[in-house]
Amino acid sequence: MKRRNLGWLLLGSVLSSSAWADMQLNLTKGVTEVSRDVYDLHMLAMYICVAIGVVVFGAMFWSMVFHRKSKGAKSADFHESTKVEILWTAIPIVILIAMAVPATKTLIEMENNDDSDVTIQITGSQWKWHYKYFDQDIEFYSVLSTPRPQYETQEGKHLSVDAGDKVKGENYLLEVDKHLVIPVNKKVRFLITSDDVIHAWWVPAFAVKQDAIPGFINEAWTKVDEPGLYRGQCAELCGKDHGFMPIVVEVKSEADYALWLDEQHEFNAQAAAAEKASLNASASMDELMTLGETTYVAYCAACHQVSGAGLPPAFPALKGSSVATGSIAAHIDIVLNGKAGSGMQAYDKQLSMKQIAAVVTYERNAWGNNTGDVVQAADVKSFANDSGNDTETPVKVAEVVVEEAPAEDLTRVYSEDELMVMGEQVYMKACAACHQVSGAGLPPAFPALKDSVIALGDIAVHIDMVINGSKKNPAMAAFGSQLTKTEIAAVVTYERNAWGNNTGDLVQPAAVNAASAK
Repeated sequence: MKRRNLGWLLLGSVLSSSAWADMQLNLTKGVTEVSRDVYDLHMLAMYICVAIGVVVFGAMFWSMVFHRKSKGAKSADFHESTKVEILWTAIPIVILIAMAVPATKTLIEMENNDDSDVTIQITGSQWKWHYKYFDQDIEFYSVLSTPRPQYETQEGKHLSVDAGDKVKGENYLLEVDKHLVIPVNKKVRFLITSDDVIHAWWVPAFAVKQDAIPGFINEAWTKVDEPGLYRGQCAELCGKDHGFMPIVVEVKSEADYALWLDEQHEFNAQAAAAEKASLNASASMDELMTLGETTYVAYCAACHQVSGAGLPPAFPALKGSSVATGSIAAHIDIVLNGKAGSGMQAYDKQLSMKQIAAVVTYERNAWGNNTGDVVQAADVKSFANDSGNDTETPVKVAEVVVEEAPAEDLTRVYSEDELMVMGEQVYMKACAACHQVSGAGLPPAFPALKDSVIALGDIAVHIDMVINGSKKNPAMAAFGSQLTKTEIAAVVTYERNAWGNNTGDLVQPAAVNAASAK
């Protein structure tokens, strides 16, 4: 009797909702009404599945035990039963309706962005988040703040750092330098997009997970009942530092939120004043190198590495590079404006003039570059304004004579060697960052080209993919406006004959021109 009672007690505790809710493997309830509705739907579906499983397997095992052949049971001699067929059709319909009604109601509510109190634009950027508050003139970037020595544990890196600095913190890889701050009990509308590749803004406690797609704006909203810190992550494979793109949302009371807004306005005013002052000041080499190293580690080291060695060809080395040891003007330009068709993004809106001056100075004097160049904020401002400043600056931009590019000869027929040499250069510049130098890709986001259906299949489909991109996979950009027709012909030829593909196909500019005209 005691064993039977104990069994019922254990069964009751397992099936109780509180036990399921406390399990770490179960879906969490969250802190919003929508997240709790989602949790209830999840539990409803699970209970229905459990009930179906108990009935089906119970009937099956009952039949196996009590209607087995050894007990003399004989199977029924019939092939059709109208009643049974009606039942096994009607019962699933009723179950589906019982699940669909609350699910539809919740989905409609999740998409209802009407009557929002606060609107925030969220932009994904490799590998950080940019937040912009509408009607408040407040915007900032939110960057991972976990110290680099804690997650760069490869042999040879940060060996001189104290062991204590390598100890993982409580919120390892889930802390940022600036939190997204929203008010409690207010409907906050999110406009989510991206300025490079596909990201996904995901905060489990809010039941919000929305893709950030370049060229598109997706919407989501939340209304949080409890002040506190809520953490999330990018939930879409977006490149090498996808795992270092956390989200931290700080929910404040209405009074604290109003105070935070005032603080941000004051901070922006102070930053503008400091920026203005920096334009008339000359920082020392030591000051610029210190600030430059801090800025470089926070914004540049993810791609170009702390050692400046980079990850060629996608992320070129800065140590001994033509950029870091060549023209100062060209160096400032690439940091300010980025480089089209590459992973180098523009930092004119992310960093102050002084930070840009410092990081350029650091890159030109670190890792043995030792150019001796000192770049001031005024130099950056002067370049940004196209020398609109009357003050003399140490940056001397050589006069550039722009020669008109010769017209492309679309009738020319290139040899295989010419196409392969040119194609390899184009591939390294425009394609290798995603599909890898070896053509192996990074599936599933960036499929392999080696032995692929695209590279071995219909040439017309291959050309169209390069010209117009892919509708099924937005990560594949259109290169029709980025590359010449000759370059497209060359890179298609290269992809069809490199890495052992060896199709023997040669694509000429005329074929690309004909495909572009369709």
